[in-house]
Amino acid sequence: MKLLRKHVFHLSAIPRDLDSVITVDSRKEVDPREVGLLQSDVDRIWDEIIRLYKTGVHPAISACIRHRGKVLLSRAIGHARGNGPNDTRDSGKVLATPDTPMCLFSTSKGITALLMHMLQEDGLINVADPVTFYAPEFARKGKENITIHQILAHRGGIPGLPKNVALEVLWDEDQTWELLCDSKPIVTDGSRLAYHAITGGFVLERVLRQVTGGDINAYINQKIREPMGMKYFSYGIEAGHLDELALNYATGPRPGPLLGAFIKRALGTDIRSIEKLCNDPRFQQAIIPAGNLVSTAEEVCRFFQMMLNGGKWGRRRICAERTVARATHEFGSRTLDRTLFIPMRFSAGLMLGDEPFGIWGPNSRQAFGHLGLINKFAWADPQRDMSAAVLTSGLPMIAHHVPALVSMMRSIGNTIPVRGGSPQACALQVE
Repeated sequence: MKLLRKHVFHLSAIPRDLDSVITVDSRKEVDPREVGLLQSDVDRIWDEIIRLYKTGVHPAISACIRHRGKVLLSRAIGHARGNGPNDTRDSGKVLATPDTPMCLFSTSKGITALLMHMLQEDGLINVADPVTFYAPEFARKGKENITIHQILAHRGGIPGLPKNVALEVLWDEDQTWELLCDSKPIVTDGSRLAYHAITGGFVLERVLRQVTGGDINAYINQKIREPMGMKYFSYGIEAGHLDELALNYATGPRPGPLLGAFIKRALGTDIRSIEKLCNDPRFQQAIIPAGNLVSTAEEVCRFFQMMLNGGKWGRRRICAERTVARATHEFGSRTLDRTLFIPMRFSAGLMLGDEPFGIWGPNSRQAFGHLGLINKFAWADPQRDMSAAVLTSGLPMIAHHVPALVSMMRSIGNTIPVRGGSPQACALQVE
């Protein structure tokens, strides 16, 4: 049975003693009664996270949830390294903790988006301007009128890199930029929603470089990382922290031809190659604005709490309230995404929730955040006065974990009440 789990379903081993792989940051967690909840409410959410872990598709899960600005849950389960499907008994196992940094993949886009809106607040850009106002070389192949806003909203017409481009190009920013300048857009008027999995971040970062004179890490360090007291929260990880980073594992049954073609269309390659790529130290230390910001669950939850606070963190003003409003305002309406092939609601940079059930759980129309490679979740929900992050180290696509994943999101939404409501009332709304 163990061989079947590891070599057919590509799952991690689940220890008999789950308590041995669970770490709780009791220094941060408050008594749930301080925010109007019970310990049984927290236990209910944590039980769903454990249920997801027991599917075996995620060697590590780290989660942080804030309610009314206070940490309700800050925990991790599993191993950051050494318990992947192809690891052996001799592989050195490293326990995951709430302090373990993970790659956020596309969740990075939500952070990059706010930085661009902060550039506008600083008077350095206008997101309604064409990219070429700041980087004239982008005009090649008819792209002279594509705006920064269109790039942010996945309507820039350049959803993917040219075919047959080696993914190693991603850690050469100048070469990637040249490829994007030479690429022909599928549309230039912003009329087609097509998720920009990796390309948009390089365009946005090039604009940022032109107007600030530095790279995006210098800007995020000045604007967010230092003011908010974060240890990681940068694009790529510093060499001195490389061994602390959780590895990512391609888990679950291997995709069939149809799903495999979809993955290649969206990501540019197959899932095994993605695993190899994202565990390569060159990727881990590169600057890839749409795909490799490194953070703990608590840090990214802190970021979305700041947005929920209207741009404030403690006594510090990180950005203006109107900047958060611009970043979270819906652009267009629910539309079929031509890359993901699912109906989506986007702002200029963030994925929005929906009714009666959206990516951020039940009755989450006001919620905003961003997924990372389908299995990393970070968001804020103004209706519930909640910010949350659930980071995972597995890279499954469609597998047996999906019911547990949906149940986890439903549990969070049903347990933490909407303003003026109760957990029970919220559950009734869904039913």
